[in-house]
Amino acid sequence: MSFTVSEFEVADHVARITLNRPEAMNSLNPDLRWELSQHFDEVERNDDIWLAVVTGTGDRAFSAGADLKHRAREAAATDEERAAWRQKAQETTPLNQRWHFPKPVIARVNGFALGGGLELAMSCDIIVAAEHAELGLPEPRRGLIAGGVGVHRLPRQIGLKPAMGYLLTGRHLSAQRAFELGLVNEVVPLGELDATVDGWVADILRCAPLSVRATKEAVMRGLDMALPQAFYTEYESERRRAHSEDMLEGPRAFAEKRTPNWKGR
Repeated sequence: MSFTVSEFEVADHVARITLNRPEAMNSLNPDLRWELSQHFDEVERNDDIWLAVVTGTGDRAFSAGADLKHRAREAAATDEERAAWRQKAQETTPLNQRWHFPKPVIARVNGFALGGGLELAMSCDIIVAAEHAELGLPEPRRGLIAGGVGVHRLPRQIGLKPAMGYLLTGRHLSAQRAFELGLVNEVVPLGELDATVDGWVADILRCAPLSVRATKEAVMRGLDMALPQAFYTEYESERRRAHSEDMLEGPRAFAEKRTPNWKGR
C-alpha cells in the first residue's frame, strides 16, 4: 500500500508516523485522515510494534488542524468527488476516537498544533514539544467548535477554568505554558527534540511491553470508574501480562543482574 501524504516506518519495535503535507502545514484533509487511520490500524494489530511516535514534516507545524481550504472546495465538488470523500470517511477511525488504544503513543510536536492537530496530540500519551511550538483550539474563530473530542479532552487534561479560558477565546498556548498546565511532558529547543523523544522511546523500551500495555489500560479505563471499582476490575492486558513469558523474564533478569530480553509474549 502506498501513501502520498504521510510516512510510516517501523524499526526496533517503534512505528514512526509523519504527517507529510508541509505546504499546507500538515493540515488534515480526507486523504491524510485516512492514511493516519491505516497507520494506527497497523500499530494496533502488529505485535512487533510496541509503541508509536507521531509528528509532522518540517519545523513549522505538527498539524494546523482541519484543512479549511479543502472544506471550502467541497461546495464546488462533483457528486463523484463527494462520494469518494464519504467512502474514505467511512473507512477512517482517528486516534482521538480510539478510546482505549492499547499501545503508547508519543507526540513529537515540532511547531503549531492547532485544532485537529492539538486534538491528535492530546489523544497521545506523552507530548514532547519544541520550545517554539504553539498549541490551541481556535475553532470558534472560524465559526466551528473543537468537535474532534477537543472540547472534552482539554478540560480533563488541564482543568476546567484554564481550559475554558482557551476554548472560549481560541487563544494559543505557548509550549512552555502548556508544560506548566500539565498538557505537555517536556519542552526543549528544536535541535534537541529528536534526542529528547528518543530518550522517552528508549525508556519505554526498557520496560516489558505487556507491562506497559497493562499499565495504560488500567489507567485509562480506570479514569471512568470510582477508585474501588477501578482497583477491583480485571483488565484483559493485565491477564495477558500475568501469564506471559516476560512476567518470568523480569525477575529472572534482575536476579541474574542482566538486561531483560523482552519478547512481548
